[in-house]
Amino acid sequence: MKNKNLLVALFFCTLSFFQCSKSSKEAKPNILLICVDDLRPELKCFGADYIVSPNIDQLAETSVSFQKHFVNSPSCGPSRYTLLTGQYGPSGNDAFFINAKENNSSMPQWFKKQGYTTVSVGKVSHHPGGRGGKNWNDSTIIEMPGAWDKHLMPIAEWQHPRGMMHGLAHGEIRTNSKSMDVFQSVEGADTIYPDGAITNEALKQLRVLAKNNEKPFFLAVGIIKPHLPFGAPKSYLDKYKEVKLPEIKHPQKPEGRTTWHNSSEFMKYNRWGKDPNKDTDFADEVRRHYAASVSYADAQVGKILAELKRTGADKNTIIVFWGDHGWHLGEHAIWGKHSLFEESLRSPMIIHYPGMKQEGYKTNAIVETLDIFPTLCDLTGVETPKFAQGVSLKKILEKPDKAGHSAFAYKNNVTTIRTKTHRLLLHKNGFVELYDHTTLENETKNIADKHPNLVTELKKSLIDKLQ
Repeated sequence: MKNKNLLVALFFCTLSFFQCSKSSKEAKPNILLICVDDLRPELKCFGADYIVSPNIDQLAETSVSFQKHFVNSPSCGPSRYTLLTGQYGPSGNDAFFINAKENNSSMPQWFKKQGYTTVSVGKVSHHPGGRGGKNWNDSTIIEMPGAWDKHLMPIAEWQHPRGMMHGLAHGEIRTNSKSMDVFQSVEGADTIYPDGAITNEALKQLRVLAKNNEKPFFLAVGIIKPHLPFGAPKSYLDKYKEVKLPEIKHPQKPEGRTTWHNSSEFMKYNRWGKDPNKDTDFADEVRRHYAASVSYADAQVGKILAELKRTGADKNTIIVFWGDHGWHLGEHAIWGKHSLFEESLRSPMIIHYPGMKQEGYKTNAIVETLDIFPTLCDLTGVETPKFAQGVSLKKILEKPDKAGHSAFAYKNNVTTIRTKTHRLLLHKNGFVELYDHTTLENETKNIADKHPNLVTELKKSLIDKLQ
């Protein structure tokens, strides 16, 4: 009888082993999406040698960095819309709410249908926490209905998500922009600024998700800084005390018709009566505080990646690090985003997946934010939905020297296409800008009149995209 019981026990142990092995073999990889607000490629791994960004740089060493990644719109809402829906869409910050009323399709919702647990923490869609209403905390107004199992936004002492979004140290929130400093640095721990609370919540959710072996997870974390107002603990600003900043490239206001604007989002804050376009010392102060905010964001990313590794989930997790658009630091006499110049549209993107062979590579292939959705489908083995308009970047991840494709972007009544050598902008009234990226003049000289054939060719490509 004892021998019979022993044989039965051995049978079930063996069966359990093979079932576990099979389950492990077939387990779909997790997804960790890290979004950083207003982050231009101002990172050491993207060529900004003076920036202190050790954690993102370390991620880049085990990943492929897309040096020529372009967003599809130079504002938070529409850029995140293309990321999270895989579709071109409205150019305003209400893009998600428009989508919610119309077709309600999204990337997290798609992965949720494929058996993923979906969680967002912080600013992932346009409103931190994904809700609307006066203070962005109305649970009856959702940016992405059906997308997240949890969409979380810790508010700590900042009262509400809107306060967190435009917050400085110790619970200070924006009421009247003119009375709020455009930058700030305060002694204290990371938690004295909003991203500290967001990161702590992300770590908590990561621990919970990593324990669940039955379902893969899709965790999206949205870091707010370096969004305006620039604020970070003083220890991060101290890193830039003695640093010599590089010169601002082409700082003059462009001549003729362009997508130049007067930096109203930046200028409405308290600037102590100073204008960075006229005061070089103040311009350097602004740039140092932006850099400090980048280093602060980098530290939060480091905590998240360290926790992923500590849980052991890193062994089966795809990591996408993404900046939602660029940001002018004086180029073209702009301080902000919202233009269709290179500085507003180019942002950092880094992708890592388990077992990848091309670690530490930098690719100059031109790609779009729109491509992230089909890439994640390709890497996880999930079917790519028909509504996703981008293309998978898996082949470039496998061979980083492969060519990319032209990048399309839009703002109000202007659209643009970026090729390997040129950028064309087409205004709704027919006016055209053409810039040559193979010359030192870059995007400072409109050469459309001298190259009518190229203009015609690129206009056709743009019109094809619009259709």
